[in-house]
Amino acid sequence: MLTFNRSAIASVHRAAIFLYDRTMNLDDQIRRYFGQSDLAAVPKEALEAGIEHMKVDLGLTKDRGERFALWALLSTLGSAPDLDVVFATGPDREAARNFLDLIRGESGA
Repeated sequence: MLTFNRSAIASVHRAAIFLYDRTMNLDDQIRRYFGQSDLAAVPKEALEAGIEHMKVDLGLTKDRGERFALWALLSTLGSAPDLDVVFATGPDREAARNFLDLIRGESGA
């Protein structure tokens, strides 16, 4: 069974606001992809399907903030593609690296 670090997931929200000056409702995003806001209650098959859906959306979106939010949420779920593949510009890659450092710091890794 997967466990979810709520602090890491909340960091996705804070990073999207700080980096891209936009708000996002993380619960809405989680409900969109997984059918409910409690990730721990999502069946394995639904979790895999939601992650696949997120990866498709990540590949299709051109919006920088949305790309970052999708990638960051995928990262907290352990399913993010390599940041050098996802982010074409240096500033976006650096933001992603900073996000990973933040997550690692909060998780004690």
